[in-house]
Amino acid sequence: MTTAIVTDSTAYLSPGDLEGLPVRVVPLHVVIGGHEHREGVDVRSDEVAAALHSFTPVSTSRPAPAAFAQAYEASARDGADGIVSVHLSGELSSTVAGAGLAAGVSPIPVRVVDSRALGMVMGEAVLAGARAALDGATLDEVTDVVQRTCEGASVVFYVDTLEYLRRGGRIGRAGALLGSALSIKPILGLRDGHIVPLERVRTSSRAIARLEEIAVEAAESALAAGAPGIDLAVHHLDSAERAESLAERLRGRMPTAAVRVVELGAVVGAHVGPGTLAVAVVPRVAR
Repeated sequence: MTTAIVTDSTAYLSPGDLEGLPVRVVPLHVVIGGHEHREGVDVRSDEVAAALHSFTPVSTSRPAPAAFAQAYEASARDGADGIVSVHLSGELSSTVAGAGLAAGVSPIPVRVVDSRALGMVMGEAVLAGARAALDGATLDEVTDVVQRTCEGASVVFYVDTLEYLRRGGRIGRAGALLGSALSIKPILGLRDGHIVPLERVRTSSRAIARLEEIAVEAAESALAAGAPGIDLAVHHLDSAERAESLAERLRGRMPTAAVRVVELGAVVGAHVGPGTLAVAVVPRVAR
């Protein structure tokens, strides 16, 4: 059997990442000032950042189930006998629900996986699953690799302000008001698919330093527990210099880890806002 992977654009995988792999990406949608765009197709992250800076209304929406159905049908035409469909946390978006609806009409079996995460946690899980598929893994085995990669990973992030998350309903109003009132720089994480506050510090420099420490602690803990390797991704929106600097420090402290810098795309960027930094810590899994 041949297994294909379908994911959505919030995995933030580049064309180079996907070259030669059995992966299809379905874009989410971003609406800027009333005009709808497809993430990764006809809208850039810097356009979203500029819109947020200028207070232009920005919103996001999931793909229609038909978009997933088309991806599943295309994979079947290419010879796939089964599909693993990996998506943004269902607590943050209804994208995975749309994939589930499409799976019901797919011509071949589809296993829908809620990553309970976003960004390169999803991205690394997709890559791990795709490589396993190329090595001849069955549908069940590919699904297992993807799920275990997601479950073992974590993401921690710093935002300049909680306002964008509050506007999008991704964090409670009380948390946003508290942060504004005390000029707190929040460090956030994902727990069971939800955005949750981890720590609060007074300055952005301290927040970024703490972000680094939390990521290193998570990576070292995974290696001590027997992970065969670690992939780290530094995400950012409109903060490339700080992201590169953080990545260099992580490379120095974790010389055996693979560290990359990945700009957040339009959809996640619309909710976290300019200046965001995040680190995805993804332990590799053994098959």
